Amino acid sequence: MSSLLTRDEYQNLADSLPLPTSAVIDGKARAAQSGDTFETINPATGQVIARIASCGQADVDLAVEKARLAFESGVWSRAHPSERKRVLQRLVKLMERDAHELAVLETLESGKPIYDVETIDIPEALHCLEWHAEATDKLYGQTSPSGDDVVSMIVRQPLGVVACVLPWNFPILMLAWKIGPALATGNSVIVKPAEQTNMSTLRIAELAHEAGIPAGVLQIVTGPGEITGKALGMHPDIDMVAFTGSTDVGRKFLEYSARSNLKRIVLECGGKNPCIVLDDAENLDVVAQHVTQAVFWNMGENCSSNSRLIVHEKIKDRLVEMVLHKLHEWPLGEPLDPGNRLGAIVSKEQFDRIMGYIKKGRAEGARIVTGGNAHKHGKGYFIEPTVFDDVTPAMAIAREEIFGPVLSVIKVTNSDEAVRVANDTQYGLAASIFTANLGKAHRIARDIRAGTVTINCYGEGDISTPFGGFKLSGFGGRDKSLHAHDQYTELKTIWADISDPKVSRSVD
Repeated sequence: MSSLLTRDEYQNLADSLPLPTSAVIDGKARAAQSGDTFETINPATGQVIARIASCGQADVDLAVEKARLAFESGVWSRAHPSERKRVLQRLVKLMERDAHELAVLETLESGKPIYDVETIDIPEALHCLEWHAEATDKLYGQTSPSGDDVVSMIVRQPLGVVACVLPWNFPILMLAWKIGPALATGNSVIVKPAEQTNMSTLRIAELAHEAGIPAGVLQIVTGPGEITGKALGMHPDIDMVAFTGSTDVGRKFLEYSARSNLKRIVLECGGKNPCIVLDDAENLDVVAQHVTQAVFWNMGENCSSNSRLIVHEKIKDRLVEMVLHKLHEWPLGEPLDPGNRLGAIVSKEQFDRIMGYIKKGRAEGARIVTGGNAHKHGKGYFIEPTVFDDVTPAMAIAREEIFGPVLSVIKVTNSDEAVRVANDTQYGLAASIFTANLGKAHRIARDIRAGTVTINCYGEGDISTPFGGFKLSGFGGRDKSLHAHDQYTELKTIWADISDPKVSRSVD
């Protein structure tokens, strides 16, 4: 990965880069057939960056038609797995070449610190695509133990036309999580970026065609969820929708599936994730570092954010003080400055939502120990990292997903109470446990209802581990790992009778 640039170098790139604003359908950049567009806003300044094509039903219909034609032609779906691997590897190389430009496009629209995009998001996205590319020609089918007179093969085939609907918090990384396994298994893929963050996805689609992805195999339709997203969800010739985003929108895709062709739906939705710290946790300074990273990384706009700190009463005050000290290492400011670790909130709507929860936390009796205010930085949408103490499990800030830089500290007296509080949520995406007792850690990990549980660290595993949740955090499949290939394929049994026709067999 190339090294970080200076703030001025990033700004010069921002001022000179051509901005992709058109949908990508059948290998070509296209305006919406209606001519409609919508504004994309720089949340660090509040200013309009560009106008993006607003795709409607006609554009989705065209994209699906071209995707189906490409799939049925076999140009990608029946290409040799090693050829698909080579093309995806070329895409990785092109993304590496243009990493600075991709990072600037992402930061301009999302408000994410460019430090994170350059050092976390893009490297992990490249690793994800390369990993799935390498797996393409290394996945085997099976045979069943059905006797000597039968050859019974269990094989997987690509589903067909897959729609991937992305969130705005990690545009490049979530694109990689979806298209990596979907393309590796031979599908034609239509991507709808979040309305707030389109340009990095559009640019990657251009690079994909430069790498050799055939026309119709990877297409991008841009537009609002209630129009473009609904058109994908309701389309009778789409075989699957893979969605990452809010639980409320996830419900809508289930409804669209039921009302159309019962297409497969894979959901990765919200989280209200607990971080349990017991009184025997070792090295509280390291614990505080993980706690701070878990809740303030990406301004808390992260579905796996550990926004609930469930901590033993004996060490609660000391740990909170350490977290406050760690915040000095998280400067807040202009996202294009690589010295900043906290950037802008993605939109005015999300800014107002977070500030509403901060107001509600105060009203319910929680005590702010730091933050709680909008950060004055021009006309952008910035919020100070906020820590609430004296939070009870019944408060809204302890129960509802805020998706912002807000930590709720909940005091408990023992590990059993900690588990009860951790599980007292409608979500079940991720959790963390800190304790010196490894046996207790494993018992707690077993008892917590979450898809990923980390012990003595914060994280989401790596590319080899599946990521997804329990309860309202989603279902239907997993991102990452070889398990992700399963959801983009259809399981088929091929049964061949090879018995000698000259030998009669009795039938019981």
